[in-house]
Amino acid sequence: MAHLLGAEALHLEFPTKVVFDRVSLGIDEGDRIGVVGRNGDGKSSLLAMLAGRLEPDGGRVTVRGGVRVGVLDQADTLDDALTIREAVVGERPDHEWAGDARTRDVIAGLLGDLPWDGPVAGLSGGQRRRVSLAALLVGDDDVIFLDEPTNHLDVEAIAWLAEHIKRRWPANQGGLLVVTHDRWFLDEVCNTTWEVHDRIVEPFEGGYAAYILQRVERDRQAAVIEQRRQNLARKELAWLRRGAPARTAKPKFRIDAANVLIADVPEIRDATELRSLAVSRLGKDVVDLLDAAVSYDGREVLHPVEWRIAPGERTGILGVNGAGKSTLLGLVSGDVEPTAGRVKRGKTVKVATLTQRLDELEEHLGDPVRVVISRLRTTYTFGSGSKAQELTPGQLLESMGFQSAQLSTPVKDLSGGQKRRLQLLLILLEQPNVLILDEPTNDLDTDMLAAIEDLLDSWPGTLLVVSHDRYFIERVTDQQYAILGGHLRHLPGGVDEYLRLRERERTAGPATSKAADAAPAASVSSTTPSLSGQELRAAQKEVASLERRLEKLETQIAAAKTALADHDQSDYVGLGAEMARIGELEKERDGVEERWFELTEQLG
Repeated sequence: MAHLLGAEALHLEFPTKVVFDRVSLGIDEGDRIGVVGRNGDGKSSLLAMLAGRLEPDGGRVTVRGGVRVGVLDQADTLDDALTIREAVVGERPDHEWAGDARTRDVIAGLLGDLPWDGPVAGLSGGQRRRVSLAALLVGDDDVIFLDEPTNHLDVEAIAWLAEHIKRRWPANQGGLLVVTHDRWFLDEVCNTTWEVHDRIVEPFEGGYAAYILQRVERDRQAAVIEQRRQNLARKELAWLRRGAPARTAKPKFRIDAANVLIADVPEIRDATELRSLAVSRLGKDVVDLLDAAVSYDGREVLHPVEWRIAPGERTGILGVNGAGKSTLLGLVSGDVEPTAGRVKRGKTVKVATLTQRLDELEEHLGDPVRVVISRLRTTYTFGSGSKAQELTPGQLLESMGFQSAQLSTPVKDLSGGQKRRLQLLLILLEQPNVLILDEPTNDLDTDMLAAIEDLLDSWPGTLLVVSHDRYFIERVTDQQYAILGGHLRHLPGGVDEYLRLRERERTAGPATSKAADAAPAASVSSTTPSLSGQELRAAQKEVASLERRLEKLETQIAAAKTALADHDQSDYVGLGAEMARIGELEKERDGVEERWFELTEQLG
């Protein structure tokens, strides 16, 4: 494959730190490279040097003649004087950009909800981010660098971006370098992973799952990485192999080696024990939304919802921006009062919310980290049963990635990621039994996300999560719901089902969408069913059977895709047969799902 861009003996240092020392690497045609590493280790600096935005203190970067390089910065560089149209396609006449399929795809995928001729100046931070990304993607660059491209994108937009990149940069064309903490995106898009650590860049073959496997092997063989980090990586690998179908459907690493490594790793969570502890802390009643609805200025934002939240339940909430996710969480926490129906709370319920703001830290900005933690309690118990641990404030902070020197740092001088971790710790130390996490993954690197997931694995309470980080929401929750058209709807098929429902909404047209909005949410609505008696019981029985069939089909599809990846690539006849089988299974799944939708609408 042709070489596009290279770096030789790069050296970079700041007044108090050497960031890179004699780093050499390159990008070839077809490379889609994900860059991972802890916050502060130099990921964005590496991207800036390779893109020519930052001059190294030593070494050089070379670009093959004629190769065009495009960059998406974390900083907002949009000109407020422009319209969205001008920011994306410049002065190109309408017939020119409208006749380009790729440009139309980018505009539809990222900007469909924005006024095309509206001013950039009136956009929110997330909307400006999407405009910047669209402007980059409609260009003709051979290599693009993306610095945290999924920030401010919802699950749907992230899935679109992944598909767009795979179509645009196939195995033998162009190059991509992406810095992101979104592990699903890394695994879906990248065929190479670079880990930035200890002043070097270490390459790994494959996406995020393959990187985790190889890192575990490296740590075992070297025996110099601390046990805690190794255990976290092994536990995450166990999730990748045993968890959501999205992980096992794309085996980009050696299955046998992975099974050997996780043979002695227990299940991610002991669901039975955690549920028992949750009941003992909460009783049987947590929060019940009983025909609860919310209206603002006469407009019903959240239609009547009947949702009984159980002790120990771990639920992810999906929906586009503005769908009503925060309103729903506000009903649960008590910050929002229903305008119809009622909310019933158990007597022992203590709700805590990790918001996108950092309000919990405001009164502590001048205090050292150690002092902030020690004011609350001298020791803390985490885990349960035989796994329970008594931790001092210092040990607790260390488990969340704080180094000894940082314990004396004033809160105001912490990085965004460090403040986010401290915020979560302060909330957990209040010992809530219902925890609401609103976009908890902001500003956190992949290692720290794994540490937080590990902490939540042993937390015995009810957990509600809103996040655009698909990996995180699949990792820490056991079920997912979506807010669609103001209704709360259960998703037996998880995030994949949500994406299919959103695609159906888009292609159905305005009339159908309005009809869907007027219809009750199938699995949680309190509307009186249109069926009765024997018909109702038969429909309920069929729905349960269909859900079991859907689960079985998803498992069969995942297994078939695994077999396809392991199949002899020179056996074209066999490969064709395997692909045809997968197509038949997916067709059957779609048919079963269609029948499920039909019945659940009738059940109302």
